[in-house]
Amino acid sequence: MGARPDGCLLCLAVLALSSSVLLSASPLRGVSPQDEMYFAGPVIGCRDGSRTFTKDRLNDGFCDCPDGTDEPGTSACPESKFYCRNLGAKPELVFSSRVNDYICDCCDGSDEYDSGVHCPITCRRKDQNVSEDSTDDLTSETNNLEDANAQDRKIRVDLVDLIQKLRGTNTCYRRH
Repeated sequence: MGARPDGCLLCLAVLALSSSVLLSASPLRGVSPQDEMYFAGPVIGCRDGSRTFTKDRLNDGFCDCPDGTDEPGTSACPESKFYCRNLGAKPELVFSSRVNDYICDCCDGSDEYDSGVHCPITCRRKDQNVSEDSTDDLTSETNNLEDANAQDRKIRVDLVDLIQKLRGTNTCYRRH
C-alpha cells in the first residue's frame, strides 16, 4: 500500500508536466524557436509598435496587429508568416494564407493542423542521399500529383458548368 501513493504521485506529476507542455506549446504554433521568447510575456507588443495584446489573443483567429504579429499560426492576418519547423530538414516560412488551406506546404504537414488533411511527412534530411527507393517514391508521388491535378481540372470544369447553369445559360462562347 505504501508504493501506490508514490506511483499515483508520479502519474500526476507526468500528467501535469505533459499537459503544461502541451498547453504552453499550443499557442506558439507557427513561431520560430528564435522568436518564442518574444511571445513569453502575458502582454505582447505588435512588432510594428502599433498596439499590444494579451497572450490569450495569440493565434485566436482574429487579426489584432496590422503586421500579423498576433497570428503566426493561423491564416487570420494577410501579413503573417507561418514557421514550418520541418524537423530533420530545413525550416521555412510560408505565407499564413497557406495555413489550413487543405494543401500541405510544410514538409512536416504542420501548416494543416486544423484542416482535417493528413499530410505525409516528406521532409528529407540535408545529408540524405537520393536512392533508388526515394526515386521510386518520387515517381509514385508524381503520379499521385498528376492524378490529383486531373481531378482538380474536372472539378473546375464541373464548377464552371454549374455556375453557367445557375446564370441561366448552358454554353459559353469565346471570341478570339
